[in-house]
Amino acid sequence: MAETSIEWTDATWNPVAGCTVLSPGCTNCYAMRMAARLDAMGVEKYRGLTRKSGRRSVWTGRVRLDRASLAVPQRWKKPRRIFVNSMSDLFHDAVPTDFVGAVWSVMSATPWHTYQILTKRPDRMADVTAALPTLPNVWLGTSVESADYLERIKHLRKVRATVRFISFEPLLGSVAAANLSGIHWAIVGGESGPRARPMLKEWVDEIEVVCRKSKTAFFFKQWGGVRKKEAGRTYRDTTFDEMPDIARV
Repeated sequence: MAETSIEWTDATWNPVAGCTVLSPGCTNCYAMRMAARLDAMGVEKYRGLTRKSGRRSVWTGRVRLDRASLAVPQRWKKPRRIFVNSMSDLFHDAVPTDFVGAVWSVMSATPWHTYQILTKRPDRMADVTAALPTLPNVWLGTSVESADYLERIKHLRKVRATVRFISFEPLLGSVAAANLSGIHWAIVGGESGPRARPMLKEWVDEIEVVCRKSKTAFFFKQWGGVRKKEAGRTYRDTTFDEMPDIARV
């Protein structure tokens, strides 16, 4: 578990490490770069999870379960919003359903925390969580980087969850056709890092319009770019840090 600078959460918890490149949003994934760095530093958890491809480090597809980390949230007594698996995907095909169940048990036993789980595999999320209890402190979401992946929202709507959310990050194209009915929260952000691809303002405008129509909370994370701090995170001269209205949900 670690404190984090991610704007929409307080901490990260990684009971799983490693992943697979699945779609264009994965191309410049910060977690691949971080995993390669940790491997080079001799951190056993990340050993062999990435490989060199040209000048980049990419996932090998290997996944490592970290059972020792399951106990960590219970030791953190101050309530936190916790991003689960910032360095992986809990619903990766290589993560056994019984391990997902073990993560669920920890989240159930620590109701003072709020857990945020993001996946690019909402179809498997829907299948696996159908056999698990709906926990009031667990938010479930999926990533959508362009119109080619709007189908993920349909799968997410099938998920039983207190809060369903979408991360439109990195936003690589227009998603004006997104249907956000049944979605409680939308995070929007441009790609950052040395090979960042641009995000157009009109794409952000389109998402905000859809959010207002569907009464979905709108959170603008960043413009991104090679120098993301300089680009900032104000949109229309405002900082949008909207969160789901739990009482309404």
